[in-house]
Amino acid sequence: MPMRQAFDEIMGAGEGGPPRAELAALSRWIETTPADELRRRQQAAEATFRQLGITFAVYGESDAAERIIPFDIVPRVFLPGEWARLSEGLVQRVEAINAFLHDIYGERRILAEGVLPADLVLGNPQFRPEIAGMRPPHDIWAHICGIDLVRTGPDDFFVLEDNARTPSGVSYMLENREAMLRLCPELFRRFRVAAVDSYPDRLLETMKSVAPHGVSQPVCVLLTPGHYNSAYYEHSFLADSMGIELVEGADLVVDDDIVWMRTIAGRVKVDVIYRRIDDDFLDPLVFRPDSALGVPGLIAAYAAGNVAILNAPGNGIADDKAIYSYMPEIVRFYSGGDAKLPNVETWRCREPQALAYTLDHLDELVVKLVDGSGGYGMLVGPTASKAEIEAFRAALIAEPHRYIAQPTLALSTVPTMADQGLAPRHVDFRPFVLSGRRGVQVVPGGLTRVALKEGSLVVNSSQGGGTKDSFVLMDDQPGAAQQMRTDVMTQTLGAMTQETRS
Repeated sequence: MPMRQAFDEIMGAGEGGPPRAELAALSRWIETTPADELRRRQQAAEATFRQLGITFAVYGESDAAERIIPFDIVPRVFLPGEWARLSEGLVQRVEAINAFLHDIYGERRILAEGVLPADLVLGNPQFRPEIAGMRPPHDIWAHICGIDLVRTGPDDFFVLEDNARTPSGVSYMLENREAMLRLCPELFRRFRVAAVDSYPDRLLETMKSVAPHGVSQPVCVLLTPGHYNSAYYEHSFLADSMGIELVEGADLVVDDDIVWMRTIAGRVKVDVIYRRIDDDFLDPLVFRPDSALGVPGLIAAYAAGNVAILNAPGNGIADDKAIYSYMPEIVRFYSGGDAKLPNVETWRCREPQALAYTLDHLDELVVKLVDGSGGYGMLVGPTASKAEIEAFRAALIAEPHRYIAQPTLALSTVPTMADQGLAPRHVDFRPFVLSGRRGVQVVPGGLTRVALKEGSLVVNSSQGGGTKDSFVLMDDQPGAAQQMRTDVMTQTLGAMTQETRS
């Protein structure tokens, strides 16, 4: 079934028609900058990324050499009104996710009142009964969320999935901006773009704010699985940017329910851990006993209230795509109002009627594993072969509870550098939302991922996707001009510093 023509975020709805009025200056920049010059700047950015070691690895590939995620020079732009609406919806959704996690590991009111089927939560592999009854410091569970959004029209934004476990990609948001400031400074003179370089400071402030009660000068660390992890660059980048220690499990020890860091000067008490290790490997005394990545006794220290862990153990249940399908009900249950950011229509294949519909329309739908990520375990019906469709049909019939299905959306496009020049390519967007004792804040930017293959809807870097900088334009109001000049100066100085380091 062919999709309708996609909405282009710069050029608007009609091919060959006028660009969106608010972005006419960006359209002129694209038209008047020679393609060779755009390509030269893009290649310069990617060369810098390679020199800095901004790479990732694809697990399971025979040539598992690390590679950069391709960068595209044309930015994606959000108008002030668009961003205001998105921010309101993101704050509401993350507050609901926090309330949901607090509830299902506590009183479980949402299950008692029948809003969600109890087996969907309690029987979910991502639900951690070992955590039930525990409370994170200050009752905040999802400190760092990446909420994936897609757009299908001028005012049509949808949440595609929630990431409340260990969302990645923020280092690309920051490095993409550094590259754009250095290579395309004229755009920051034409547009009032909100700065994103305060993210490490915001994250560190969030970490310190959720330290255990009574700790006035918390020691914070970032716990990584090590340099073989595909996101290791981001782990080291963030630790360095925040000025905190990057540690592995062997660097930490728990004694009498207190976490200590081994240093050459002796032990140092640790109060806050930003973990980039999945629950399974976090503590071999509680989860997988064969894990060599975690810290024995860490969960006991957490249960005793002696350490904060970001994000809280057990958060993976909020990432589950079957749980996602109930998010409108979850938001309504905890906030008392309708979700300001709607879900994509979703069929839960665990339900017989939904399964029957999915099986009858496999060539039209996108089918996903409820616990899948990275673009793996997914069928895009309109572009799949008959053999792929039949393989998914067999998998659905065998284990329907493991899948959801969604319509194939006409994701919005943004002009992107292709072999033949600029061409529309589909994009999605991951904004980053921080939750601490001072409330919920949305970083004014995010990670735009772009499907570099013509017609492809799969934007994941593991599937050949790339990234773009994401401009959030500031309101034109009294004082905004001075603030814009300050932001541009701050960002430009940051870019100069980065250039000096490289």
